[in-house]
Amino acid sequence: MIMNLISKYNLFGIFFLLFIGQSYSQNGKDTLRINEVNIFYKNTKEIITPQSLNGKILEQLNTHSVADALRYFAGVQIKDYGGVGGLKTINIRSMGSHHTAVFYDGIQLGNAQNGIIDLGKYSLNDVQEISLYNGQKSEIFQSAKEFSSGNSIYIYPKKPTFNHTKTNGAVRLKLSSINAFNPSIRWEQKLTKNISTFFSGELLISDGKYHFRYKRKNFDGSIAYDTTAVRHNADISSKRLETGFFGKNWQVKTYSYFSNRGLPRAIVNGNFKNEGQRLNDKNHFIQASFEDKISENFEMQLKAKWAYDYTKYTDTTSAFKIKNEFIQREFYFSSANHYRINSYWDINLSADFQYNNLNANLLNFSHPERLTYLIAFASTYQKNRWKFLGSILGSFINENTKYHLSAPNRRKISPAIYINIQPFENKYFTINFYYKNIFRMPTFNDFYYTLFGSLDLKPEDTQQYNFGINYKKNLENSFLKEFNLKIDGYFNKVTNKIIASPTQNQFRWTTHNIGIVEILGIDTQINWLLKINNLSITPLISYTYQKARDFSDRNNLWGEQIPYTPWNSGSLTIMTNWKNWGLNYSFIYTGERYDLNQNNISYNYVQPFYTHDISLQKTFNWNHNIMKINIEVNNILNQFYDVVLNYPMPGRNYRFGISYNF
Repeated sequence: MIMNLISKYNLFGIFFLLFIGQSYSQNGKDTLRINEVNIFYKNTKEIITPQSLNGKILEQLNTHSVADALRYFAGVQIKDYGGVGGLKTINIRSMGSHHTAVFYDGIQLGNAQNGIIDLGKYSLNDVQEISLYNGQKSEIFQSAKEFSSGNSIYIYPKKPTFNHTKTNGAVRLKLSSINAFNPSIRWEQKLTKNISTFFSGELLISDGKYHFRYKRKNFDGSIAYDTTAVRHNADISSKRLETGFFGKNWQVKTYSYFSNRGLPRAIVNGNFKNEGQRLNDKNHFIQASFEDKISENFEMQLKAKWAYDYTKYTDTTSAFKIKNEFIQREFYFSSANHYRINSYWDINLSADFQYNNLNANLLNFSHPERLTYLIAFASTYQKNRWKFLGSILGSFINENTKYHLSAPNRRKISPAIYINIQPFENKYFTINFYYKNIFRMPTFNDFYYTLFGSLDLKPEDTQQYNFGINYKKNLENSFLKEFNLKIDGYFNKVTNKIIASPTQNQFRWTTHNIGIVEILGIDTQINWLLKINNLSITPLISYTYQKARDFSDRNNLWGEQIPYTPWNSGSLTIMTNWKNWGLNYSFIYTGERYDLNQNNISYNYVQPFYTHDISLQKTFNWNHNIMKINIEVNNILNQFYDVVLNYPMPGRNYRFGISYNF
């Protein structure tokens, strides 16, 4: 199957082989460049450190997209609808995808239509670091947008770096047993002493076919279906193009993504094919940022973004043929102003403006637009063993429609407090606490989608409490070089929680308020570094326990776990490096859960699942440059499982990758 793909797209294969066969000896790279691994922690002025994956660890993990990498963070559930091109969304601490903001190079990725960021669209090829912040990024020099979400994912793309040359680059080729063909290229060029540029391109083609087992029971417990089939209509063809210019204190970046993919329906009553639903995406944005130190105590940051998103959804399986087209436009501008009062007291004032609109070819569509004004004031005080941050965010949202009624305007004040204490002279141990109140507006789909939208929806209001301990120690004269422990206990109360779920497919969703949800949980992360001569071993452990219960005014469901929230989940990863070899093993577990609120009904029960993955890497010099070969085996035990019920995941599958850096 793999060779057939190479033959079908021989142009890319020939280009790749010719490119890596060239010599770049003028670069003078006689030794291998091994990036340092920094796991879970960053050295910044932040009050509370985030969970983070960066450097070599992202290359070693069995990951293809940003969604794959986020599975290794505590408190995270990825809703994966299966396959290479299947929808992948994130849910952190059971607050829902809409409470998680995703920032790409410091500016938020937006989707005013449904509020969902498909993390499967974002490749890891050009990503240097991924960080997860619960609550918000706990520093003050940032845009007002960065104060406005319940959780934040930061994707930090690679920036051009040069040693003794003016040109860097990489070509990569990934193949998989799910008939996936994935070449990519990156080119970096130094233009002047202070200005550089880059170009990155990536192609992904897959027929999406994989075997799965479908087993379902009737209400009385008898077997309704038990068969093995092949997933259909899960194909994808996508292209990613990215370029940018970097100066001393500024950068400009463009991003384009094109995709054409099938949308396999949920498998119901043994209907395995369900072909005929397609989704076409065209996503473009250009963004810029500028940062300058005006004086010794004052610095300023400016950000701007323009985005255009086109979506076409077709369905030829319905009684009435559907061809819906949507166009989103977004304009965003931000100004952040940071002033240092003295050596331990800082303040910041940020103001943001954002415009969104949505056009569609739907009958009687409202054509909404939204004007959002955000003002944030923050102050931090850090002295001796105490660190304190307080912020207050003002949100002013105006709704307008071209036709029909519009939703009411909203005004909201959102405070947050972060505290970090070093209780002993020993600086390795700290305790922290934060409280945050935040809300999120219903999306355009929530309000205005024909037949499914409702102007009666109330915004979600969330109260977040977190108490945590951190222990981090580096050892110089021991084979145990580093040990990190992070434990967080948290309580979230969500009022007027909006539940979003697909109807019969992944594109059409319906939403409704369910009242009050209370979330009580514990997140634990442990990692350490063992090093003996040329051998290094890095285990990573994460574990989450959650009770996310519905306390809405429904007597029969009072106190029941909300859908798709496991009580227990976790992961274990062991990364081993010896000279130029790397061996990685990962285990990911998701415990029992229910697909509907009636947790006492066995018919709604979704079984726990776990996957074992392994990968082997070899890095070596070739013509004074670096080549890496990677072989992966995912889901080694060939477990058949659903992350989302009736959307089966692939069984055992294989992936091969080769890259050449010059």
